[in-house]
Amino acid sequence: MTKPLFDDEEEICNQTLGPDTAVLPGFALPAESTLLTDLEAIVVEAPFRHMVTPGGHEMSVAMSNCGHLGWVSDRKGYRYDQVDPLTQRPWPPMPDSFCDLAMRAAASAGFAEFRPDACLINRYVPGAKLSLHQDKNEKDFSNPIVSVSLGLPATFLFGGMDRSDKTNRILVQHGDVVVWGATARLRYHGVLPLKPGYHPLFGEIRVNLTFRKAG
Repeated sequence: MTKPLFDDEEEICNQTLGPDTAVLPGFALPAESTLLTDLEAIVVEAPFRHMVTPGGHEMSVAMSNCGHLGWVSDRKGYRYDQVDPLTQRPWPPMPDSFCDLAMRAAASAGFAEFRPDACLINRYVPGAKLSLHQDKNEKDFSNPIVSVSLGLPATFLFGGMDRSDKTNRILVQHGDVVVWGATARLRYHGVLPLKPGYHPLFGEIRVNLTFRKAG
């Protein structure tokens, strides 16, 4: 008998992660070339860097931002800031291709009023991961989160309102978009360690675009 890919207590969820969520397979694929071009321009102005947690631990995921606000972490805590602490300049503007994709994905998931002002850009290399966490540094939680996967596939974890709740696991591939909001807005989520591989456009990395209304 074939051994299950995941533990019995966890579910593989390919279509939905529960109420007020949506998984949109391949939604970003029509824009992949433009997204890559715009991404390359962003990281010239705001290079990827490994931020430090308030506890002093360096994150395995490298980060950048674009938009009016950027998410940052250091010994002072987690927060949004208009200025890139690395360059001391405002974060690069959010490209039209990014904003349009985020709004269309949100509308497809039932959140037609979403207008992002922040995009956190995460770069994963093999072994990099994102621990279970809630997105709760925004001023209010009435807007959804839009998460776009580019490059290597990854295993996305989606739990409940408590860190100890059972997590669902879903394979997110290049071009997939996951949206959650309303009653699901504060559910815990994360990413398992990235497995080695190669993508024709992104090489040996995964890039995730996380769009939020932070201000």
